Order: sequence, then structure tokens, then C-alpha cells
Amino acid sequence: MISTSTFKSRLATERGWVDPHVMPKYMDASEVTGNASFEAKQLTLNTLGAYGVGDTDCFAYTVGKRIRITEMNVEQKGEKMEVTVVAEVQASKGMLNGAGTVHGGCLCYLIDNCASFPLVALGVLKNINGVGVTQALNVFFHAPASIDTCMQITSTSVTLGGRIMTSRCEITDKKSGRMIASALLGKMQPAGIGAAAAKL
Repeated sequence: MISTSTFKSRLATERGWVDPHVMPKYMDASEVTGNASFEAKQLTLNTLGAYGVGDTDCFAYTVGKRIRITEMNVEQKGEKMEVTVVAEVQASKGMLNGAGTVHGGCLCYLIDNCASFPLVALGVLKNINGVGVTQALNVFFHAPASIDTCMQITSTSVTLGGRIMTSRCEITDKKSGRMIASALLGKMQPAGIGAAAAKL
């Protein structure tokens, strides 16, 4: 049983973990551009609020509340449906290390969240669980990001299977286009969730 605090409420049921529909509304999907459905946009935002940000006393709150999903697009490539999500985060003092650049651990947190967005959205579109839990995160750090950097984070779904799902992610400086970090995220269904997800 997974117990998660979400805006002072508990999502401790198996379905609560699987289904973004039961999560509290977070932000406004009408502000997100792109051809994805309003439902996919809003339920992805809800998942960000519930699991990526959490309550004000959570570890992730101060950084997570700065994530803004700006665009979500769906493309059919043969038999494969692909979702790409663009988010933006303005660097702040709370993200910095002693050298005055965004800490690598903070970048990993941003990637873990943002690379999950296309999987959540794809799961909504295909009516299967795209939430999952992180199994592996392979990150390459290319260049530092200073406090005045607006980071643009572009994530694309790669696979979404019954147990394993993957996506790729790039963080760039929005102004210059300079690559800051790139990554491949691997997620899996929590034990006992896969079968329940298949029935949704």
C-alpha cells in the first residue's frame, strides 16, 4: 500500500495511485498550448501537483511549484503514438549549489518530473497507467545553469508497456538554446498495480 499526502488528503488506495482522474485539480490546462486533449493536459497537471509538488512542507514544493507546462503535442508515427511535453522553469536561489549554479540533484528532480509528463499524458490517451515509479534515470550534464536561466525542458515518450515505460528529456537554456542536461527515464508499474491498471 502506498500512502501519499496530497493537498491535505490521502491517496492511499491502489486506484488512487493508478488513476490521475482522482487527483485534485492543479493549475489550468487552458494555458497549455498544443494539440493534446484538454483532459490529457489537465490530468498531467494534476499528477504534477499531487506527486511532483505536494504540500508546502514537502521536499519538492519550492522547486516543483515553479514548473510550468507550456505545450503538449500528440503525434501518430505509424502504429506508435508519441507525446511531447514542453515545460519551463526559471532558476531561483533555492536551486543553486555553492558555486552559484543549479545543483545537479535539482536538475535530476526536474527531469524525473518533466520526463514523466508525456508518459502520464500517453496513459490518459490510451486509458492505461502512465504514472508508475522511477526505476532508472540516466543523466548527462552538459553545461551549468546560472540563476538568471530560464530552463526549457522538452520530454518525449519512447515506450509505454504493461510494466515498463521510458521517455527522453532535454533541458536547454530557453534564451540561447544551450544544452544543460539530457536524460533517459525508465519507469515501472508498482507491484500489484499492473493488473489493476489493465482493468481500467
